[in-house]
Amino acid sequence: MQARERIGRLPFCLRWMSRTATLGLLLLSFVLAGTLWGQDVSRKVVARTAPSYPELAKRMHLSGKVKVEVVITRGGTVTSAKLVGGNPVFEKSAVEAVKQWRFEAADKETKAVILLEFTEP
Repeated sequence: MQARERIGRLPFCLRWMSRTATLGLLLLSFVLAGTLWGQDVSRKVVARTAPSYPELAKRMHLSGKVKVEVVITRGGTVTSAKLVGGNPVFEKSAVEAVKQWRFEAADKETKAVILLEFTEP
């Protein structure tokens, strides 16, 4: 007997509870995903510093993308940055560059995940 047939034979109240639980888990996953990845910041970048291409990456002919999570003050400066995805070879260069970025001012401190791409020069 297939799963759909088994669910179809359940009383209405159990089918409703099953669907409600599934929907609840789906909504909870969206909420937790937003918490883990920080806020989607719409603050504009006022000044950017391009990351330098690491020497090790040049020798190994590496390229790729990295994600850096930043905390931006109300005034627009970056107080902290950490690598949250991508090749660790690019970490130091990416973090140093993003810490020099400046954003437009806002009424509260925000978090953002920035995607940087490294291509072989």
